[in-house]
Amino acid sequence: MPAATTVFAAFSVLKDHVKFKVNQESVSIDNLVFRLHYRVTFLLLLVASILVSSRQFIGEHIRCIADAGVPSKVIETFCFFTSTYTVVKHLNSTAVQQGELPHLGVGPAGKDDPVIHHAYYQWVPFVLFFQALLFYMPHYLWRRMEGGRLKMLVSGLHMASLALSETELKVSDNLKVPSRGERDEKIQQIRIGFLNRLHLNRPWAYGLTFCEVMNFANVIMQIYLTDWFLGGAFLGLGQSVAEPVPKDETDPLDIVFPKVTKCIFHKFGPSGTIQKHDALCVMALNIVNEKIYTVLWFWFIVLAVVTGLGLLWRILTMILHARSTSFNKLVFSMACPGKFNPWNVLRVTHEYYFGDWLFLFYIAKNLDNYVFKELLQQLAEDLDSRRQLQHSDRYKILPLDVEEEMLKKR
Repeated sequence: MPAATTVFAAFSVLKDHVKFKVNQESVSIDNLVFRLHYRVTFLLLLVASILVSSRQFIGEHIRCIADAGVPSKVIETFCFFTSTYTVVKHLNSTAVQQGELPHLGVGPAGKDDPVIHHAYYQWVPFVLFFQALLFYMPHYLWRRMEGGRLKMLVSGLHMASLALSETELKVSDNLKVPSRGERDEKIQQIRIGFLNRLHLNRPWAYGLTFCEVMNFANVIMQIYLTDWFLGGAFLGLGQSVAEPVPKDETDPLDIVFPKVTKCIFHKFGPSGTIQKHDALCVMALNIVNEKIYTVLWFWFIVLAVVTGLGLLWRILTMILHARSTSFNKLVFSMACPGKFNPWNVLRVTHEYYFGDWLFLFYIAKNLDNYVFKELLQQLAEDLDSRRQLQHSDRYKILPLDVEEEMLKKR
């Protein structure tokens, strides 16, 4: 029971980031690829950071054997916050199998023998937490730039397709079906809000695209940052793990994440002579580290490919949004599944900027198909009327508030 309680307490910090209930008023302001960064990867790195900093899961991070004249706690503390090392000439698995060496990389070394120092393990939880923050940063910036504009427009319309009564129907404390009048009024607000912001949605769309580019640049940077942190061993880590290791060769993971290392501690003797104490250290922490970084290698590669494809898709939408009927039919059917007239989409988006099209796409993602179809038809009619007014002398003297009033009377 105490162990289980400790486990739950360690992961209780994640309760605010893992949600199992669907909020009826939640609004989608990004896409699946975006969420892979600030939800999946952020949580993955946060869990990894907790694992490598929690002794209850793996025991003591380091245990050292040294001479009887030095307390083990002193040696272990010193070797953990400085570094341990392995001897390159003793990284021979055949010698270990034949009993010539006690452990891989552990053995006597001369002054000129090359060694590999291992000091990264004390920084692993901090680096993982820092990486988690970097993956969350684009989402935080985008949420600040978006400013709740979509939520302000579509809130209250999640159950609008069921609005068949003249009065509001309360299903539960947090869920209600709006009346027919409330639905029509909300649709009218979206119409007017969309029309008034024509050509002004470019900063909104460019902000989203900029944060998507940030996601791609961040995951590429994280790959090289991790490679630098592990001394150049991360880029080829996944390939080394995937390939079978011959019996007479050393496992690459044992070189990067050694389980047994050497450490030297110096102190003064009774007469003031410097004494050298050679310690043998068991690195239990590296059992977890090698699993974490192997998973991160495969995940970063998959995430980089998916994010790159997402950017190609964004470029494709910029090119085809106002040119192809079939493209609009495909895109809006994914955003808002159901049947509606795709020609209305072209009538709405034709001759307008990509920002207007993208904003309309995210409105579709947050509305029921029936409600969006009604909104789309009315927007198409409104834009046709506005286009006709542009060719008349009356339109030149119509102020914006008069035009809004005309839209409200329709």
